[in-house]
Amino acid sequence: MNGMISAAAPLPKAVEVEITDDTLTVDLEDGCTISVPIGWFPRLAYGTPQERANFQLSGAGKGIHWPDLDEDIGIEGLLLGKKSNESADSFERWLGRRSSVQ
Repeated sequence: MNGMISAAAPLPKAVEVEITDDTLTVDLEDGCTISVPIGWFPRLAYGTPQERANFQLSGAGKGIHWPDLDEDIGIEGLLLGKKSNESADSFERWLGRRSSVQ
């Protein structure tokens, strides 16, 4: 055996989410807490407090979905420190649709 783990441990699931103007914080079932800058996810950063507060834990806690912002964030990505990978063009189209509706 070469010291490698042959089976990946299951990822902990989200149990609580808090969003401020600066930070997305997720509490996990194993007692850990992940906090990342809200700027990592531009749709959250541009969302209103009411839109940010309207979220659902998806995939039995493996992700978070914001229906008003059309945003999905996976717990695995947060644990790996991954920021949004949405293209600038896609984000600009989303912003344009928001401003035409509001």
